Amino acid sequence: MSSNMNNYPYQFWDERRGKIQSKKGGWVVGKGVFNHGYSMMDDLVGKVSYMQVVVLNATGRMPERAVADWFEAAHICMSWPDPRIWCNQIGALGGTTRTSVVAATTAGILAADAKSYGSKPLLQGVRFIQAALHDNHRGVSPEEIVSNECAKHRGKPNITGYARPLAKGDERVVALERVQKVLGLPVGEHLQLALQIEIILLRNFDEGMNVNGYASAFLSDLGYTDEEIYRIFALVVNSGVTACYVDTHDKAPDAFFPLRCADIEYTGKMRRPVP
Repeated sequence: MSSNMNNYPYQFWDERRGKIQSKKGGWVVGKGVFNHGYSMMDDLVGKVSYMQVVVLNATGRMPERAVADWFEAAHICMSWPDPRIWCNQIGALGGTTRTSVVAATTAGILAADAKSYGSKPLLQGVRFIQAALHDNHRGVSPEEIVSNECAKHRGKPNITGYARPLAKGDERVVALERVQKVLGLPVGEHLQLALQIEIILLRNFDEGMNVNGYASAFLSDLGYTDEEIYRIFALVVNSGVTACYVDTHDKAPDAFFPLRCADIEYTGKMRRPVP
């Protein structure tokens, strides 16, 4: 026991004992509040957009206003006030049970941190298109990229960033492409390849690119990493969740989506006596 204790890296902890170290910024009493080298009150407040500060805090880099405006448009695209959406449904349930708006919205955000929807699939979407472009530079054609992905899934194009459950096409891509053109933001190599892959998938499988595929490629062209993109979009669903909370909070309590026990199809063990 004593030998193991002596070998433990106490020096690492002792060097940090009683200290909070940060490379991001902080409040210096009497001097100001600082953020990544900027004075927040003098350099940021009233001079840059809120979304520019969101990206700055997530990446350490101040984006151009046009890029931040695109991020803002993407946040609008990805947060709908529809209580049928899983994360929004949690916000609606919070409203009907009269919990606080903060608790309901936070719970909805956590529900959107999922593998199949929300912001987390952007990690896989970015990794796919960046790896695909790397392969393309080595001579792998878009057709071969699609074929190789299909081979991993028994011939099906199970590619993150393409296809969409319940509907064909993605109106969010159309909207964000329009914003991209208005802001004068370029179409780079990743997005060009993503569009080529979409043509192949539409022709062979009738499946197009979704907003994940578009955003992953577009933001990869701007130099963002998968983790940076995930961090920027951490709260992307919050506005829609809050809207659904307010909708049910302003109605009679416990009125949202009530169910009887008979409405649930139980497939477990049959009723049995308790020993």
